[in-house]
Amino acid sequence: MTLRCLAEGLQFPESPVVCEDGSLLVSEIAAGRITRVGTDGSAHTYADTGGGPNGIGRLPSGDLVVCQNGGSTFGIGPWPYDFDGCAMLFRPVGPAKNPVTPRLQIVDANGAVSTLTTEFIGRDGTTRPLIRPSDVCVDAHGGFYVTDGGTAHGRTRSVTGLLYSSPDGDLREIVYPLEMPNGVALAPGGDRLYVAETRTRRIWEFQLDGPGIIRSARGLATVPSGGPLNIGGADGLCVDSEGRILVATLGTGGVTVFSPGGDLLGAIPADDPMTTNMTLSADESTLYITLASTGRILAIEDWLTAAGIR
Repeated sequence: MTLRCLAEGLQFPESPVVCEDGSLLVSEIAAGRITRVGTDGSAHTYADTGGGPNGIGRLPSGDLVVCQNGGSTFGIGPWPYDFDGCAMLFRPVGPAKNPVTPRLQIVDANGAVSTLTTEFIGRDGTTRPLIRPSDVCVDAHGGFYVTDGGTAHGRTRSVTGLLYSSPDGDLREIVYPLEMPNGVALAPGGDRLYVAETRTRRIWEFQLDGPGIIRSARGLATVPSGGPLNIGGADGLCVDSEGRILVATLGTGGVTVFSPGGDLLGAIPADDPMTTNMTLSADESTLYITLASTGRILAIEDWLTAAGIR
């Protein structure tokens, strides 16, 4: 097992996507941009999205679909709560000074940014605004699943759900309610979808009858708690070709690995409690992890050994 820091100095990185040449595209939420990170760790701006770009996914056309959450003000603040023994981390600490309307954006191969939509059709048939799009997963049909994580205002917090967009851009709500839905990923066969709820640490498994059609649902697994206050959260997800589910684990930091049946297989620790997302290389030998509060990307070769699975 080899662990190395691929890149550092990033502004709250999220949602790495592997390119054909081995480089990574990653969102920098605090900087309002998509960045290309080379295999040598060099970083160059790919697109200026403004606001707070979070999850990104590659469409069959090669364009990117971006979950634009509207932006936040970042700084050093207590996490997860302002209690004795909490961590002081670089993180969102308040609303953006110059917010943009939450939306889904399209970024083309030249880095040009356009708006796909700012709203969706709810399960009740009404048109509703996106609140704070979080993550996205593109399917084999060219459609994609989107989680809307919602937001809090004072003592009021929005309740949101899971959305699906057909290839023609028809964005509809397919699951409601969910408790701060975040990471989303498909099983290798495309017949199951996994969604992480950050606050509950729950991983949902949805059986699919077709693109965006839910047949059944169950709570598959719960991410262990940890960290300075022994709490935790589930952030980004990815799934390998064997169906193992990898979850970016808040609190403890690092990645938790589950079997397709929901059994806990192992974990890869990291020294940043705000481990936000991950992806695998094309041959699945290397795992790339975004450590948001410290602005790093880790590359872990032979990640199965690192997780204690073999």
